[in-house]
Amino acid sequence: MPHVTTETRGTTIPPRDRRRTVVGTVVGLLSVGASLGAAELASALARTASPVVSVGDAVVDNTPPALMELAISLFGTADKVVLVSGIVIVLLGVGAVLGVVALRRPAAGYAGPAVLAAAGLAAVLLRRADDPGAAVPVLVGAAAGASALALLLRSARGRLRPAPAEDGPGDASGPGAPDVPDVPATPRTTQTTQADEGAQAAENAPGEPVARGATHTENTPDGQDTPATARPQDAADPRPGPARGPGRRGFVLTATGVLAASGTAGALGRWLPPVLGDAGGPSSLALPAAAEPLAPLPSGVDLGVPGLTPFSTPSADFYRIDTALTIPRVDAERWTLRVHGLVDRPFEIDMDELLAAELVEADITLTCVSNQVGGDLAGNTRWLGFPLADLLRRAGVQSDADQILSTSQDGWTCGTPTEVVMDGRDALLAVGMGGEALSPVHGFPARMVVPGLYGFVSATKWVTDIKLTRFADEQAYWAQRGWGVRAPIKTMSRVDVPAPLDRVDSGEVVLAGVAWAQHRGVEAVEFRVDDGEWETAELAKVPGIDTWVQWVAETAVDPGRHSVEVRATDTTGHTQPSERVDPVPDGATGWHRVRFTAE
Repeated sequence: MPHVTTETRGTTIPPRDRRRTVVGTVVGLLSVGASLGAAELASALARTASPVVSVGDAVVDNTPPALMELAISLFGTADKVVLVSGIVIVLLGVGAVLGVVALRRPAAGYAGPAVLAAAGLAAVLLRRADDPGAAVPVLVGAAAGASALALLLRSARGRLRPAPAEDGPGDASGPGAPDVPDVPATPRTTQTTQADEGAQAAENAPGEPVARGATHTENTPDGQDTPATARPQDAADPRPGPARGPGRRGFVLTATGVLAASGTAGALGRWLPPVLGDAGGPSSLALPAAAEPLAPLPSGVDLGVPGLTPFSTPSADFYRIDTALTIPRVDAERWTLRVHGLVDRPFEIDMDELLAAELVEADITLTCVSNQVGGDLAGNTRWLGFPLADLLRRAGVQSDADQILSTSQDGWTCGTPTEVVMDGRDALLAVGMGGEALSPVHGFPARMVVPGLYGFVSATKWVTDIKLTRFADEQAYWAQRGWGVRAPIKTMSRVDVPAPLDRVDSGEVVLAGVAWAQHRGVEAVEFRVDDGEWETAELAKVPGIDTWVQWVAETAVDPGRHSVEVRATDTTGHTQPSERVDPVPDGATGWHRVRFTAE
């Protein structure tokens, strides 16, 4: 009886699904990149917000206060970068998925740009800024993304199309053939006799040609034996492999072109705003001298201690805290400020009229309510501007208007107590700081500066609107989120020298820092080392009660680890409390402690 053997063989299939995923991901990423690049350029030319900024503003404006506070605590001043980066990453991720889907279902892929455009238009409507022009970059970006997708899909099909078959005209893999998805090969069972094995061995012997006429039987799916013609060993799989010719080259060239165009558009979008806005920017503004210039700062305001914060903060080092994802570029030649609401004589003022008025100077320290104990969100400089009280007198403020609701160019609102501005302090509509025009970062062309109040209730940058109203009738941006509405700055002090975990020589050690209590002034600063007795520090001179003051002391310490703690007392007799309180809702409190090592 002839010996019968059974062998099961499967056909090896090229990994086309993996290739399809990679190509689809590239298609999706490049399509999103084209959309973002075109939108960035369109926003620059239209001088409006890009879709990413519109979405980011909408997210910020509609985020629950608790989540916003968590983001601020986690990321600090980097929160804007994190938010914008997150939006871009999400868009790229969605694009990668849509690109893979589009290779099989183009209609679903084209729905992606439409849905993203709808989301962008919704963000334009939801963001606080009244800027309907921001819809233009959204539409331009969607059109560019859809066009790039169509171009890349056409090229990708050529990349994925199988190479022309060599087995005859009946093969369905030439140009224009459908992109048929891969399916698992059906295993086939081959039965051969011993005689067949011998014949097959002879056929496959080295140097011998394969017998073209030899046959064997194969079991077909329906169980019937059918004859099959033997094939060479290297022809086990008649299916064609991946394309190696113009399809791949064409896709690479198309993808490279889309990438280059997107990058160029995005770069132009970033480069153009400063160029287009320079005509009415800070360099175009010639600040007049104050009507009655202040005397130079008195000698002794700076103690000259290495590592100690300087009395005057350079504009480049001044802290920046705001909700703007991108810095508004305001043309000073077109800028106007509207004063209205509960007033007898509403009016508008432009930059020419403002600069022609009698401007004044004031030395004022600003502090952000987000500043933690020992934090650096405070800065001091000499400001130039027009008295806000005079501006309000011109309008004729009505007696029941207890709130000044100011609005920035980007739609952010701030509520300031009217009586504070009218009580005689140097509250300004400022146009200059540190002897120069305001920079865009710090509110160009005009901003509010009110000494004694945290910035979120007093220091509106890029201000374009002042409305006299009532706290009971309208709430400003942060008041809507549960923060304070009056928020006077709390008495605070800080250790700058030695720095945290610093190593110093044992013996006499210099201690130094700054303290502030704007519009009250600092009466005394005390320090203690290693929880010992409180001692009085020496204070530097100051030009007035609206600035911070430097303090310095010397103490003897032995080698080892030590700590220094500081507290301030203002001119009302109030000493800053030891209890640590978070900045929410109206400013932090607590004593600042620094640990250092003496050697």
